[in-house]
Parts: sequence; C-alpha cells; structure tokens
Amino acid sequence: MSEDAQDVVLIVEDEPAIRRVLHDYLAGEGYRVLVAEDGAQAFEILASKPHLDLMVTDFRLPGGISGVDIAEPAVKLRPELKVIFISGYPAEILESGSAIARKAPILAKPFDLNTLGERIQQLLA
Repeated sequence: MSEDAQDVVLIVEDEPAIRRVLHDYLAGEGYRVLVAEDGAQAFEILASKPHLDLMVTDFRLPGGISGVDIAEPAVKLRPELKVIFISGYPAEILESGSAIARKAPILAKPFDLNTLGERIQQLLA
C-alpha cells in the first residue's frame, strides 16, 4: 500500500475495462487516481492539476496521440513526474526513439497488477 495517501496517479488508457481495473487496483492501494481515456483528456488533466506523482499510460491511444506524445511534454512541464508505459506492443515504445521511452519502465500487456504496484512503489520511493 502507498505510504502516502496523497500520491496522485494519472491513468491514460482507452480500453474501459482496463481503465476500470487499474483505477480500482490503485485506489485500493491508497493512491488518488485520475483517469483519461485519450490524449486530449490527459492534456486537460495535466494542464489543470497542480500535483501529479506518476502517470501510467498506454502507448497506442485514439486520435493519433501516443503515450510517448503525452509523456514527453508532461515530463518537461513536471520534471518530477514519473512515467510507466503499458502496451500490447512494447517494442513500439522503444522504437519511438524517445528519451523518456528509454528511461521509463514498460509493462507488456497483459501484466500482473502486483508487478505494476511494485514498479510504482519503486518509482515513488
């Protein structure tokens, strides 16, 4: 469980069932969870929320905006923001050539929720 219940996690995921499972798991672990189903919603949250600790983002999203396209400006704006990529196509994240893609953890779908929880704890420690 998160030691600090104020840790705020943004989930960016277009698949409703996955979004719901991630939300319920992370909320149950004590995180404050925000959700976005696409890049536009993610950018709205990033622009309006003063505090975010971590973003968990899918790579392939609707509207031609990838998780990397969201993470790069988000980390430039908020250098302390941690990112975890989730994808059914993890190689595409590395192939994007993004510096953030080389540093951030990548979890291939399907992944174990406990593995996600461990990665989050490591990043926020």
